[in-house]
Amino acid sequence: MSTKKTPLYYQIAEAAQLVGVSASCLRNWERMGLIAAARSQGRYRLYSAETVDRLREIKHLRTVQRVNPAGIRAMMRSNGQSAAPPARPRPRQPAVAAKLLQLRRERGLTLAATAEQTGLSVSHLSSLERGYATPSIATLQKLARLYETNVLSFFSEEDDRRRLVRPRERKVLVPNPGVRMELLAFGRNAMEPHLFRIAAGASSGGAYSHDGEEFIYVLQGKAEFWLDEVEQYVLEPGDSLYFDSRQAHRWSSLSEKETLLIWVNTPATF
Repeated sequence: MSTKKTPLYYQIAEAAQLVGVSASCLRNWERMGLIAAARSQGRYRLYSAETVDRLREIKHLRTVQRVNPAGIRAMMRSNGQSAAPPARPRPRQPAVAAKLLQLRRERGLTLAATAEQTGLSVSHLSSLERGYATPSIATLQKLARLYETNVLSFFSEEDDRRRLVRPRERKVLVPNPGVRMELLAFGRNAMEPHLFRIAAGASSGGAYSHDGEEFIYVLQGKAEFWLDEVEQYVLEPGDSLYFDSRQAHRWSSLSEKETLLIWVNTPATF
């Protein structure tokens, strides 16, 4: 009895079927500089399993988050990625992946049970725990609520109580492509201030909610916020927004350059 082995590389038709797009779509993405396929000796395109995962991410950014090609390229550059696939697959955030796995196991939850309670797919959860997928902020919030913790705990458990925080000392979180969060205060405080750096076209990856209140001040760029899918706000430099965190909120960059926000949560439930 023979065992079917997963191929090291997929041909373009196979890769397109796995991603759920057409082969011509993959060729277009390559022309746009979003991806680069390996080539066989006969010059046929070949896609590794990691490249297929990246193609799925590109599809999500294009069809769900409506990120344009320039925005996707900016996200890839901000994460140190290029269109060419790396020689060996590497987990992107092993510390976060390990923490997610630890919290699920501590609560005695299976992947199937976690998927049912969060609305995430089993395959996506598995990829997150292995470090081969990047969780959006909305995804982290869903998992934080289920695991009875906050998003910050996925990245570090350090309890540094320094009063002064210099730029080079900031704790940096990169929850999803194109979003960089710099923590502006250490310790377990009543307020949790961040500097958000949001690449062109990047977004929260969906709506989320949690306990607390939030204050946002725009330093640079332009961003759109939705509260409960009813209230829409477009913020520009100098604008500020204050709202109850229990309202489902989602956001996205509307700027062609990096958007900078001062973002404060209280209490520290983010």
